[in-house]
Amino acid sequence: MPILRWSRISEGLTPVSSARSRPMPVSRAGAVPLTEGRKPTAAVAALWVFVLVPFAALAAAIPVAWEWGLSWTDVAIAATAYVLTGLGVTVGFHRYLTHGAFKARRWLRIGLAVAGTLAVQGSVIGWVADHRRHHAFADHDGDPHSPWRYGCSVRGLAKGLLFAHVGWMLGRDRTNPEHFAKDLLNDGDIRRVDRLFGPLVAASLLLPPVIGLLATGTWRGAVTAFFWGSLVRIALLHHVTWSINSICHVFGERPLKTRAGDRAANFWPLAIVSFGESWHNGHHADPTCARHGVLPGQIDISARLIRLLERFGWVRDVRWPTPARLAARRREPSS
Repeated sequence: MPILRWSRISEGLTPVSSARSRPMPVSRAGAVPLTEGRKPTAAVAALWVFVLVPFAALAAAIPVAWEWGLSWTDVAIAATAYVLTGLGVTVGFHRYLTHGAFKARRWLRIGLAVAGTLAVQGSVIGWVADHRRHHAFADHDGDPHSPWRYGCSVRGLAKGLLFAHVGWMLGRDRTNPEHFAKDLLNDGDIRRVDRLFGPLVAASLLLPPVIGLLATGTWRGAVTAFFWGSLVRIALLHHVTWSINSICHVFGERPLKTRAGDRAANFWPLAIVSFGESWHNGHHADPTCARHGVLPGQIDISARLIRLLERFGWVRDVRWPTPARLAARRREPSS
């Protein structure tokens, strides 16, 4: 019996049989297509480099630390870069530019876009387009990285988790920004940041060793800062972010109602290192909300930063959760 899968069309969610065939979803009213051509071969090759090289550095981290030691300078550089770029993704790329959870002053809008780009997870417009497409088709045909695309068997889910974690990025289909991020294409500031992706990636890689050289006065300090502050930091943040796509759609609790078939879950072990992004069920239950950890005890560092920015008057019209909205999304306790 074929595994039933779902495709979202204008009337709603419709089952599609065959776990192997994946028809390309169409946009509503036959308007702008969801994907736009194919990624250039050079772009795919660059993705492989940025996936494998930092991962190799992460794998080598323990023996390297044993051989060279790990200085407090390295820790400070890596931690600062991790927090800056991580919050650039969670607050800037995700909650602000993707979902419009608040409005920001122009200088902060540009700064958040730059900080997110320094995480080396793709250009700002491409990142936002992919994520909006994910929400439009969460765990249905059209979702660029659902771990359930190969079915619910152990083998299918294992394959799906790997695909959702990293494999989807190595595919050739490119999400169409005209369909999912037209507002950003019409924003001159964001377009400029998007075009500067290459130089900003270079800055993300080179700033830690430069700071290491200046702080220690030695080339060894520059090399260790590059290893920890550039390669290991990028790899760690990559895998934390990718885990939201994979782990947080399979494992965890689902106390809040989401759209039918959407399996986003809260996975508490990642809450701190993901700056609150792993409260994924809360996010999918209310995507435009500025806080993802909406239940008691759910630490959400990104939301706390947004609250601080609001107090400074740098952001406004923040979409905070309300008791009424939360009550409407709570699941009925099972009998």
